[in-house]
Amino acid sequence: MRGSVATMDVGDVFAEHGAWLRRWLHGRTRCPHRAADLAQDTFCRLIERPDALPIRDARNLLTVIARRLLIDDIRRRDVERAFLAAHAELHEPADPLTPERIAQAVQLLEGLALLLSGMPAIVREAFLLRRIEGLAHADIADRLGISDRSVKRHIARAYALCYAHAYPDEERAV
Repeated sequence: MRGSVATMDVGDVFAEHGAWLRRWLHGRTRCPHRAADLAQDTFCRLIERPDALPIRDARNLLTVIARRLLIDDIRRRDVERAFLAAHAELHEPADPLTPERIAQAVQLLEGLALLLSGMPAIVREAFLLRRIEGLAHADIADRLGISDRSVKRHIARAYALCYAHAYPDEERAV
Protein backbone atom coordinates (compact mmCIF):
# COMPACT_ATOMS: atom_id res chain seq x y z
CA MET A 1 0.00 0.00 0.00
CA ARG A 2 2.58 2.51 -1.10
CA GLY A 3 0.14 4.69 -2.93
CA SER A 4 -2.16 7.42 -1.65
CA VAL A 5 -3.44 6.88 1.89
CA ALA A 6 -5.98 9.12 3.65
CA THR A 7 -5.84 9.75 7.41
CA MET A 8 -8.78 7.42 7.91
CA ASP A 9 -6.58 4.53 6.73
CA VAL A 10 -4.09 4.87 9.61
CA GLY A 11 -4.87 1.30 10.64
CA ASP A 12 -3.79 0.09 7.21
CA VAL A 13 -0.64 2.23 7.37
CA PHE A 14 0.13 0.76 10.79
CA ALA A 15 -0.45 -2.80 9.58
CA GLU A 16 1.82 -2.30 6.60
CA HIS A 17 4.55 -0.09 8.09
CA GLY A 18 4.38 -0.46 11.91
CA ALA A 19 6.96 -3.25 12.22
CA TRP A 20 9.27 -1.50 9.75
CA LEU A 21 9.05 1.77 11.72
CA ARG A 22 9.84 0.00 15.01
CA ARG A 23 12.90 -1.64 13.42
CA TRP A 24 13.98 1.69 11.91
CA LEU A 25 13.67 3.44 15.29
CA HIS A 26 15.36 0.54 17.11
CA GLY A 27 18.36 1.01 14.86
CA ARG A 28 18.60 4.63 15.98
CA THR A 29 17.71 4.26 19.67
CA ARG A 30 19.30 0.86 20.39
CA CYS A 31 16.38 0.22 22.74
CA PRO A 32 13.34 -1.81 21.64
CA HIS A 33 11.09 -0.26 24.28
CA ARG A 34 12.01 3.29 23.38
CA ALA A 35 11.59 2.44 19.69
CA ALA A 36 8.12 1.03 20.36
CA ASP A 37 7.14 4.15 22.33
CA LEU A 38 8.37 6.46 19.58
CA ALA A 39 6.59 4.37 16.91
CA GLN A 40 3.37 4.65 18.88
CA ASP A 41 3.85 8.41 19.21
CA THR A 42 4.49 8.61 15.46
CA PHE A 43 1.18 6.95 14.67
CA CYS A 44 -0.58 9.15 17.22
CA ARG A 45 0.79 12.20 15.42
CA LEU A 46 -0.37 10.73 12.14
CA ILE A 47 -3.88 10.31 13.55
CA GLU A 48 -3.83 13.88 14.92
CA ARG A 49 -2.89 15.44 11.56
CA PRO A 50 -5.21 18.38 11.01
CA ASP A 51 -5.40 18.00 7.26
CA ALA A 52 -7.09 15.07 5.61
CA LEU A 53 -4.96 15.33 2.50
CA PRO A 54 -3.88 12.07 0.95
CA ILE A 55 -0.44 10.75 1.84
CA ARG A 56 1.71 10.10 -1.22
CA ASP A 57 4.43 8.08 0.53
CA ALA A 58 3.50 6.67 3.94
CA ARG A 59 7.05 5.58 4.85
CA ASN A 60 8.43 9.00 4.02
CA LEU A 61 5.82 10.73 6.18
CA LEU A 62 6.35 8.24 9.04
CA THR A 63 10.11 8.81 8.82
CA VAL A 64 9.72 12.60 8.97
CA ILE A 65 7.39 12.42 11.98
CA ALA A 66 9.55 9.80 13.74
CA ARG A 67 12.76 11.84 13.19
CA ARG A 68 11.14 14.90 14.74
CA LEU A 69 9.94 12.86 17.71
CA LEU A 70 13.39 11.29 18.06
CA ILE A 71 15.01 14.75 18.12
CA ASP A 72 12.49 15.94 20.72
CA ASP A 73 13.15 12.79 22.78
CA ILE A 74 16.92 13.32 22.66
CA ARG A 75 16.54 16.95 23.69
CA ARG A 76 14.20 16.04 26.54
CA ARG A 77 16.63 13.37 27.78
CA ASP A 78 19.52 15.87 27.62
CA VAL A 79 17.51 18.35 29.69
CA GLU A 80 16.58 15.59 32.17
CA ARG A 81 20.22 14.51 32.53
CA ALA A 82 21.35 18.11 33.06
CA PHE A 83 18.61 18.68 35.65
CA LEU A 84 19.43 15.46 37.51
CA ALA A 85 23.13 16.29 37.52
CA ALA A 86 22.46 19.80 38.87
CA HIS A 87 20.02 18.44 41.45
CA ALA A 88 22.50 15.81 42.60
CA GLU A 89 25.24 18.41 42.87
CA LEU A 90 23.06 20.73 44.96
CA HIS A 91 21.60 18.08 47.23
CA GLU A 92 24.55 15.75 47.57
CA PRO A 93 26.13 15.85 51.01
CA ALA A 94 29.49 17.60 50.99
CA ASP A 95 31.06 14.85 53.08
CA PRO A 96 30.00 11.24 53.10
CA LEU A 97 28.43 9.91 56.27
CA THR A 98 31.24 8.45 58.32
CA PRO A 99 31.43 7.11 61.88
CA GLU A 100 33.39 10.24 62.83
CA ARG A 101 30.65 12.53 61.49
CA ILE A 102 28.00 10.50 63.31
CA ALA A 103 29.97 10.78 66.54
CA GLN A 104 30.30 14.55 66.04
CA ALA A 105 26.56 14.84 65.43
CA VAL A 106 25.78 12.83 68.57
CA GLN A 107 28.19 15.01 70.55
CA LEU A 108 26.56 18.15 69.18
CA LEU A 109 23.07 16.89 70.03
CA GLU A 110 24.15 15.95 73.55
CA GLY A 111 25.59 19.44 73.96
CA LEU A 112 22.36 21.01 72.74
CA ALA A 113 20.30 18.83 75.07
CA LEU A 114 22.53 19.86 77.97
CA LEU A 115 22.29 23.53 76.99
CA LEU A 116 18.50 23.37 76.68
CA SER A 117 18.11 21.54 79.95
CA GLY A 118 20.10 24.31 81.68
CA MET A 119 17.67 27.01 80.51
CA PRO A 120 14.71 28.09 82.61
CA ALA A 121 11.61 26.18 81.48
CA ILE A 122 9.77 29.24 80.12
CA VAL A 123 12.86 30.40 78.16
CA ARG A 124 13.39 26.92 76.71
CA GLU A 125 9.71 26.58 75.78
CA ALA A 126 9.54 29.97 74.06
CA PHE A 127 12.78 29.28 72.21
CA LEU A 128 11.66 25.84 71.00
CA LEU A 129 8.24 27.08 69.95
CA ARG A 130 9.93 29.76 67.86
CA ARG A 131 12.81 27.72 66.40
CA ILE A 132 11.27 24.26 66.05
CA GLU A 133 7.60 24.98 65.48
CA GLY A 134 8.13 28.35 63.78
CA LEU A 135 5.41 30.09 65.76
CA ALA A 136 5.13 33.87 65.72
CA HIS A 137 5.73 35.77 68.96
CA ALA A 138 2.03 36.50 69.38
CA ASP A 139 1.15 32.79 69.02
CA ILE A 140 3.81 31.85 71.56
CA ALA A 141 2.48 34.48 73.94
CA ASP A 142 -1.04 33.05 73.62
CA ARG A 143 0.14 29.49 74.11
CA LEU A 144 2.29 30.27 77.15
CA GLY A 145 -0.10 32.85 78.63
CA ILE A 146 2.52 35.60 78.73
CA SER A 147 2.95 38.95 77.02
CA ASP A 148 4.50 39.40 73.60
CA ARG A 149 7.27 41.44 75.22
CA SER A 150 8.07 38.57 77.61
CA VAL A 151 8.28 36.18 74.65
CA LYS A 152 10.82 38.45 72.96
CA ARG A 153 12.81 38.71 76.18
CA HIS A 154 12.82 34.93 76.73
CA ILE A 155 13.88 34.19 73.14
CA ALA A 156 16.63 36.81 73.34
CA ARG A 157 17.85 35.23 76.57
CA ALA A 158 17.88 31.78 74.94
CA TYR A 159 19.97 33.13 72.06
CA ALA A 160 22.34 34.79 74.52
CA LEU A 161 22.76 31.48 76.37
CA CYS A 162 23.43 29.67 73.08
CA TYR A 163 25.98 32.30 72.10
CA ALA A 164 27.67 32.09 75.49
CA HIS A 165 27.85 28.31 75.16
CA ALA A 166 29.26 28.50 71.63
CA TYR A 167 31.82 31.20 72.51
CA PRO A 168 32.72 30.63 76.18
CA ASP A 169 35.88 32.79 76.04
CA GLU A 170 34.00 35.99 75.21
CA GLU A 171 32.59 38.07 78.00
CA ARG A 172 28.90 38.79 77.60
CA ALA A 173 26.16 39.53 80.02
CA VAL A 174 23.61 36.72 80.09
